[in-house]
Amino acid sequence: MSNEGFIQAAPKGNRLHIAIFGRRNVGKSSLINALTRQKTAIVSDTAGTTTDPVEKPMEFLPLGPVLFIDTAGIDDTGELGTLRVEKSRQVLDRTDIAILVLDVTRDQGGWSAWEEDLLAEFDRRRTPLVIVRTKSDLMEGPLRADCPPKLAERKVPVVEVTTPPDGKTSGVTELRDALVTLVPDDFLTPPPMAADLLPPGELAILVTPIDKEAPKGRLILPEVQAIRDLLDHRQMALVVQTSELAEALRRVKAALVITDSQAFAQVSAIVPESIPLTSFSILLARQKGDFTVLLAGAKTIGKLGANAKILIAEACTHHPIAEDIGTVKIPRLLKKRLGESITIGHAQGHDFPDDAHLAEWDLVIHCGGCVWNRREMLRRISRCVCSAVPVTNYGLAIASLTGILDRAAAPVLNSVGRGGNTER
Repeated sequence: MSNEGFIQAAPKGNRLHIAIFGRRNVGKSSLINALTRQKTAIVSDTAGTTTDPVEKPMEFLPLGPVLFIDTAGIDDTGELGTLRVEKSRQVLDRTDIAILVLDVTRDQGGWSAWEEDLLAEFDRRRTPLVIVRTKSDLMEGPLRADCPPKLAERKVPVVEVTTPPDGKTSGVTELRDALVTLVPDDFLTPPPMAADLLPPGELAILVTPIDKEAPKGRLILPEVQAIRDLLDHRQMALVVQTSELAEALRRVKAALVITDSQAFAQVSAIVPESIPLTSFSILLARQKGDFTVLLAGAKTIGKLGANAKILIAEACTHHPIAEDIGTVKIPRLLKKRLGESITIGHAQGHDFPDDAHLAEWDLVIHCGGCVWNRREMLRRISRCVCSAVPVTNYGLAIASLTGILDRAAAPVLNSVGRGGNTER
């Protein structure tokens, strides 16, 4: 496989998400084409050409793997335009760095109430921002005044980028340099997924059931990420199915067992209490989200009443199979514990209830978010907290429903004493 094949295979959740915002026809699509050096987005003089967010994963040196996201104009109008704007605003939840594009040929150098609104939103979310001023090559007179002084006060970098028809784009190098200065520290030094949960050089057993949900010829993403993390930190990993776990424990000395959450009941009965046990999903609760909040959410499950409303949210939009974890297995466990009269709803992908409707739920159970970046997962958790709705994830919920929550959470909680952190 070529190096490019490895780059394209990097999960979206491990990429730096750089989103491009602005009004219609300010040059957003031309900018993403210049950044990616290919025709990623359609460019047209017709307002509203970009209707849905356009994603382009690529290697963007020196940042490494990134995901560029081109959004529809934030000033779109009409019924369809309102839907496009809503899709663009959803991108804010997963934006690590925002690029706000201004058309300098417009009044006030392209700065208006639309940009003011976006600036306030970036400030509220604490999203790093760079301003890109476009189309100065189309001006007949001198370049208009700089952006409002408030941007200088906030130390927001401003870059001039032109993308004329001859293809000789200027300013991309300066924009690249500005993006480098805005990269969040936790992206440059990502937390380990599992390696800090066991002493250096020790062995972890990874239990990976091969069932209908396992992709043919591959392992699921969290399992791959855990193996890679252990290898990166010079740890040893032994990968087995549930049926081989007892024999593996007899043959080797394991410092940790990590299992698919769906096998918790079987695995916990096999693994001695002296060996720490957790799951891939619980490790994602720490790496992608706020472990303290998610653990507290799991502890509320036993307190829910017979008429509880529980929302199960999936980051993926895959077609569920007969024994799907989110639509079948977790609902089955919930009804066994709480009774048949509970209400269970589902949300997939980036669709999620607005704050008014979110408050109607008694609990949100979210997948691990392996395909998302941490910013989007934290944003979703934050929305639940602000709406006073407990939130947890699949692994912690299943551990609670099988009666082993304290044991399954202990490896992560104990990692604090070894220099780990539950709030990554």
